[in-house]
Order: sequence, then C-alpha cells, then structure tokens
Amino acid sequence: MKNSLRATLKRGSMAGVATASAAGLLLTGCGAPPEAGPGGNTASAYTGCIVSDSGGFDDQSFNQSSFEGLKKAEKDLGITVRSAESKSNSDFETNLNGMVAAGCNLTVTVGFLLGDATKAAAEKNPDKHFAIVDFSYDPPVPNVKPVVYDTAQAAYLAGYVAAATSKTGKVGAFGGVKLPTVTIFMDGFYDGVQAYNKAKGANVQVVGWDKASQDGSFTGDFEKQDTGKQVTLNLLDQGADIIMPVAGPVGLGSGAALKEAKAAGKDVKLIWVDADGYLTAPEYKDLMLTSVVKKMDQAVEAVVKDDKEGTFSNEAYVGTLENDGVAIAPFHDFESAVPAETKSELETLKSDIISGKLVVESQASPKK
Repeated sequence: MKNSLRATLKRGSMAGVATASAAGLLLTGCGAPPEAGPGGNTASAYTGCIVSDSGGFDDQSFNQSSFEGLKKAEKDLGITVRSAESKSNSDFETNLNGMVAAGCNLTVTVGFLLGDATKAAAEKNPDKHFAIVDFSYDPPVPNVKPVVYDTAQAAYLAGYVAAATSKTGKVGAFGGVKLPTVTIFMDGFYDGVQAYNKAKGANVQVVGWDKASQDGSFTGDFEKQDTGKQVTLNLLDQGADIIMPVAGPVGLGSGAALKEAKAAGKDVKLIWVDADGYLTAPEYKDLMLTSVVKKMDQAVEAVVKDDKEGTFSNEAYVGTLENDGVAIAPFHDFESAVPAETKSELETLKSDIISGKLVVESQASPKK
C-alpha cells in the first residue's frame, strides 16, 4: 500500500489501549442525533464519525478499539468527532443516516453486521466517504474503504502457546455469531494447536471448534454474557483449561466462569481477542495468557488522516503479522509460565509466516 495508512501502521502499536468507561464515551441512542465529542481542540471543518454494532463502544473489544482510534485522531489531527452507538441491528440505517445528515466527512462503521447498511448509505451518498472494519466488498464500493485483518495468522501463534501451556491437554474456543470474522480466529487457533502437536508429538485437543467441518460452539449473539459463561462451563466440563472466546462482550461471561473456576482451585487461563484484554478487561487480567490483537485503533486513525489529507482510497487495508496489523499481546503476568523454548518457537513461526515459508489459511482469510 502506498499511502500513509501502511506507514502509520508500520510504526508499531500505541503504548497501550486504555479502558474506556461508559461514562467517558460519547454515545447516542437509537434515532437520536449523533453526539459531537468535546475534545480540547477548536472546531474543525473536518468531521470524523463512527457507528458501532450492537456490542457498543464499551465492549472492551473491537468497537472500543476502533472508537479509540477515532478519538486519537481527534487529539492528533484536531478533527471534530461524532459517534452513534447501535443498540440493535435495526439501528444501523438510522445511525448512518444521522451521520450523513450531520455532515460527516468520513464515517467509520464497526463490524461485519454493518456491511449491507454501510453499502446502502454509501451508494445513496456518493460524495461522502466511509470505512468499514471487518468487512470487504466484491466488487468494491467506490467510496468505502474496507479495513480487514488476517487474524488467523496471530491466532495460530495463540493456539501454539495455548497447546504448549495447557496442563489438561485440552483447550477450547467458541464464537458469538458464526461469521467469517469470528471463525477466522478459531481456524487459526485450531491450526496452531495442530502445529504444536506435530512439532512435539503431542495430542492436545481443541474443544468447541473443528476446522474441517467448520462446526463448533456459538452463543448466537455478541451481547449475552450469561450465555458465554454457560458455554465456557461446558468447555471446562470437557476438560479444557484455556479458553478463547471470539464473542465481543460475551467474552466477559467467559472471564466470569474462569474466575470462578480459578477460585475453586482450577488452573485455568483466558485468551482474549481484538484488543489486549489485560488492558481492556482488567478485571480478568490475572487469567489472561495472551490476546489475539487487531490494531484497529491505528488503522482507524490512519484512514482518517488519509481522508483529511485528500488521499482517500477504497483499496482494502489487510492487517497481517508483516505490517503489524495483527499480533499476539504480551504474556504479562504469565511471562514466566511460558517456557523460553516456546517463546523462541513463536518467534520462528512468526518469521516463517511473514516470509511466506509458513502459510496460515482459513476459509475466511481476506484477499490480499
């Protein structure tokens, strides 16, 4: 990619993803005019806007990370920011229409579920620019920039380290809704476990997902934490001691189940997704082995910067290990629990994926 998006992402991640409280976010209700962020800058002629999916901006996951990217653009670029939080899928069209009416120069939509609504709004407003996280179009839409991630690459590393540190020989994964942006994590995780088994002559099993059949455990939404807790308990009952929920806020239910299991004396761990859960879900940081991170904050700010500078492109940005768009988070409190040999092997696997020597594939992998 030749524009500044790639250059910005290559500079590496921000120092950390701060946890946003519900009180600190500027959210709008269904049908209400989008709110403008107060910011410390004078009013700007450029307005950057964002619409969440039903997980909300305080999901401690991909909505939150994307929103933080827009807020950083507000600080760094002096833009005006507006935001609209969707309470359900039926809010998407209303919130997008509100952003157009508010004069947004660029509207970022967050999540696969907003694909149709974003396309419809873009086609009705060809003079406006849009960007969508976790969705791409074929054929491309002229005024929509997709921001997508080959998360299978990073999830592969997470699966490998999960297999290496499991005490029971079973690890688990489950999803919210069965979407490509969910199953791509699960595919990569599954393959990482198989890679460990092949390298070590081991037989660590994955419960909750089978890559070959593309069948596994799903809660059916990204909201109901109680369902996430129950699915996690089911995976624990099957013997898993490390769980990776790919389910937005539903993952907090998984954290609650694992916290109870730990209190009962079980040696269990959690792998978060999208953001570094050690930072964004600190109530469960003592469980966080690692996280499969999509650096959406960086990408959103870079897309806004390009658009503000007049270099908007509808060419898809694909986050990979090579361009630092995806990664696994530090092991934090479990740094000493991961053997030095495993850490070295992870670095080799990462290098091999970047060089192309090792190809991680998923049915849901984005086109590069």
